Amino acid sequence: MKLQIKIDGKTYEAEVEVLEEEAIPSYAPYAPEGEPGHRIPAPGAYVPAHATEAHAADEKQYRSPVTGLVIKVNVKADQQIQPGVVIMVLEAMKMETSIIAHHAGRVKTVNVAPGDPVKQHKILIEME
Repeated sequence: MKLQIKIDGKTYEAEVEVLEEEAIPSYAPYAPEGEPGHRIPAPGAYVPAHATEAHAADEKQYRSPVTGLVIKVNVKADQQIQPGVVIMVLEAMKMETSIIAHHAGRVKTVNVAPGDPVKQHKILIEME
């Protein structure tokens, strides 16, 4: 196979031989998990891996997924929340992470305020 290359306005010809064809891996098409009609969070939103219906009844705490800074707190104590609502926004390394309610319930305590630094796994909000 012959190729031409131009460097600084000067044309060069080269003859090349392909020794092995590189195999291009094939991947199965992406299919999001969940049932039809299931609410899928926005890109960048944090939803805990354990946020399934089987575990949702047992979940009473929202913990920080990252070490960062609290930017917004959208709930307060005694507030009723619904699944899929952004309850808090954190910032870590100039990237925002939204904490999404994964089940309905009443907020028992909010342990942070905007501007507070948080470490990973810190309890942010406790539910009743």
